[in-house]
Amino acid sequence: MWADPNLNDFHGRVRRIERMRRKGYGFEAAGTLGLSSTYRRQRSWGRMARTALVVLALGFTLKGAIHFSVGAETYDQRVTQMAQGTGVDPVAATLMAADPVTRGISAFLGEVFPAR
Repeated sequence: MWADPNLNDFHGRVRRIERMRRKGYGFEAAGTLGLSSTYRRQRSWGRMARTALVVLALGFTLKGAIHFSVGAETYDQRVTQMAQGTGVDPVAATLMAADPVTRGISAFLGEVFPAR
């Protein structure tokens, strides 16, 4: 009997897929949510970098808002008091120290929200 080689190849692949399916293997495209219980989301360095940048920007914005609301002198006094503390306080004082970015955000907020 004459048979098309492509058709034989097709039926061979179908048999192989059905045999693997009976064994419990899944055939799902990468990145789709299917029935497979072994699905793991691939980590994206770009997504993690963007998240880190957003957290960093929010931290500086918060520091700038605090610097603006309490005033430069009071802010520096509180950071100095924190630096003399014990435990985690000196580390927190280092992180909360008024840097140029914090002062710039505070100055920008002073322009947007004039003196009360």
